[in-house]
Parts: sequence; C-alpha cells; structure tokens
Amino acid sequence: MVSLATGTDVFIKIIRTIKQSDIKVKNIIIVIFISLWIGSCNSKRLENTKELSREIKSSQIKRVTNTQLIYSADEWGKKIAQIAEKTLANELAKHPDKAKELCGNPGQIAVISALQKEYGVHIELLGADARQNKNLAPKEIELFEAYLYSAKNNSPASDNVQQLSDTLLVYNVPVAIDKPVCRICMEDQEFPFALWRLLFNKKEIIRKLDAKQLIKEKQ
Repeated sequence: MVSLATGTDVFIKIIRTIKQSDIKVKNIIIVIFISLWIGSCNSKRLENTKELSREIKSSQIKRVTNTQLIYSADEWGKKIAQIAEKTLANELAKHPDKAKELCGNPGQIAVISALQKEYGVHIELLGADARQNKNLAPKEIELFEAYLYSAKNNSPASDNVQQLSDTLLVYNVPVAIDKPVCRICMEDQEFPFALWRLLFNKKEIIRKLDAKQLIKEKQ
C-alpha cells in the first residue's frame, strides 16, 4: 500500500507539471487530494505537509499589478541590500586576504547565497568600471552614470527600482564612500564608488507573494 507521504510526493510532482494555463485542472486535483486526505483513516501525519502547503500556495492564481511588483522589489531590495552589505563587511573583516574574491562575487557568501535563493534575485556589487560590464542593460548604464556623477559631485543619491524588460526589475542603491565595503572593494579604483545591483525576476516575485495579502491590498 502506498503511504500518504509517498502519495504526497507524487501529488506535488503532478501539480508542478501542470501548466499555469490549466489552473482549473490543477485546482480540481488539489481538491480531490485534500478530500482523500481528510477522509483517510490513516492517522499517520504527513511528513512533508509544509512542502505541500508551499506548493499549493505558489500554484494559486495571483493577479499582480506592475505597481505591486515594483513595490515588492523596492521593499525587498532595501532589506536585502542592507543584509548583504553588513554580511560582506563582516567577511572582509574576517578574511582581508580574500577581499578581491569576496567583492567580485558576494554571492559565494552563505548568507547572501541564501538570500539569492529565497528571493530569486541576483546580487552583485558594481564599481566605477561597470561601464564595461556587458551584462548591464542600456537603461542600467544610464542609471549607473547618473549615480557615479552624483558621487563625484558629492550629491545625495537614493535607491531606485527600474523595469528592464517584461520579466526583469533591477534595484540599485549606492554604498557610502566611507563604508568598509566601498573603501576595501574599490581601493584600486581612481574614484571610490560602489553600487549594489539586485536583479529580480518578476516570476519569482509573484511566486513569493502571498495571494491573500494581494487581495487585501486591492480592497
């Protein structure tokens, strides 16, 4: 006899393979499974109830406006950038000999790697030489130039969220010149300048958003 735990694993695989356009079919399968689960005389608890709950939650229809996506990217970006900067500064203090490696790829640090996985975001630290970065979109280059200009002229610059395409959003926030991350990571540059680049995928933002909360925000 197949256990409930095994059945749950199979169920999760099934709803993952169903396309978003077949949401009605997915919902019917979910209802059937829950009904069978409730009616079962097997008293054994499901070991992966949390995983099942997350899968059902992510499969719900979420009608998200562009404004909500930008707001979420901005809200999450602020928190992620703060944690990333503090984490990178701590690692630089512990391993000054690895500064170039850590600054060039902060995603290798466990905490930052976990943030990238949790939010489906790519975290990168840009320096004054980012003009040569082929991964930056034209709109990002323009924004980067504006940040760099402000820094050179001691003008205050705040964080910013830009839509790069139908699928991507980028959050940027400059690092204060007197902060360890800027001083250490950009010490070889002619002008000390550092900018956090957080690249969000809209699909991942939608996946993480709570459907019930979205409904409340619309009311």
